[in-house]
Amino acid sequence: MNRMLAIADKELRQVSRDRMTLAMMVVLPVMQLLLFGYAINNDVRHMPTLVLDDDRSAASRDFVRSMEVTGYYDVVGHARSYGEVERAFRAGSAKVAVVFARGFAEDLLSGRGATLQVIVDGSDPQTVASATNTASGLAAERGASLSLRPVVPPMRVEPTIWYNPELRTSIFVVPGIIGVILTMTMVMFTSMAIARERERGTLEALIVSPVRSVELMVGKLLPYVAVGYVQITLILIAGHLVFDVPFRGSLPLLYAMSFVFIAANLALGLVFSTLAKTQQQAMQMSFFFLLPNILLSGFAFPWEGMPRPAQWLSEVLPLTHYLRIVRGITLKGSELTDVVRELGWMSVILVFFVTLASLRFQKKLG
Repeated sequence: MNRMLAIADKELRQVSRDRMTLAMMVVLPVMQLLLFGYAINNDVRHMPTLVLDDDRSAASRDFVRSMEVTGYYDVVGHARSYGEVERAFRAGSAKVAVVFARGFAEDLLSGRGATLQVIVDGSDPQTVASATNTASGLAAERGASLSLRPVVPPMRVEPTIWYNPELRTSIFVVPGIIGVILTMTMVMFTSMAIARERERGTLEALIVSPVRSVELMVGKLLPYVAVGYVQITLILIAGHLVFDVPFRGSLPLLYAMSFVFIAANLALGLVFSTLAKTQQQAMQMSFFFLLPNILLSGFAFPWEGMPRPAQWLSEVLPLTHYLRIVRGITLKGSELTDVVRELGWMSVILVFFVTLASLRFQKKLG
């Protein structure tokens, strides 16, 4: 018993000296509790909504106001054609469109029954149920109060699902897997590579060599860029062959956008490498960073269902913007003009991580 207690005391002292392990033990449970209990919400609200109103009547305007009051729809603009709706869906500025045909108010008030079309972006199946069910319930309630012949269905909702009419989960998940895999591997490999050099004592040899610090960092990162592109290609091919995931956009555009995302994660891995003293600490940091990415980026849970503070936090994660890009290009055929906002965000994040990594790495060299 004394020997076992001595070993336990030794292990406890060893853990208490490892600040990274202590931080993981304390911060990780608290972060998981806050993320799962506060930020994760499958009840999707505040869906950005377009209105295509060919009727231009008081009844259609009143119905739109009723939709906004529910808190499920945020009207972000009015469209004049289905083409504008499609462009907004490709750019990600809208997820739902409500279409009122000409004669909507007349059909409703006459009791013949009016038809309301609700178009939903099916690339995110989690928003479809909230969008269509809420609109159907609201239509039944509002239509019954306006119809002169309650025996006739006063208002019918005609749901139309774009990009994923069968609501297959694989179409939503497989493109997102690209971003998650790249985040995990790029950050972990880079941070562990520098830590491995430090553990083996070869980093000092590289420092005193004629190789400049910029050349050292770029040379370390280039192989992982190639690895990232191999991973993207494998997932796209396997996703199409095994899960029949479509690819509607430009492959060169996706590869170009992916370079910025890969570079941002590699730069973050370099930042972690300047903080971690061992490969174990580098791995711990990588997993610590991966958790909020999966929960807040929109990969596993609907982004619109999160509270505002969680959405603001997710904007500083490169995976949030890359998921919108990869799903837009693969599923909707988005073009450069459609994803330029997300590209801008990723570029700012890249510059920040590169600057921070350069400053910290120079400090380590000194």
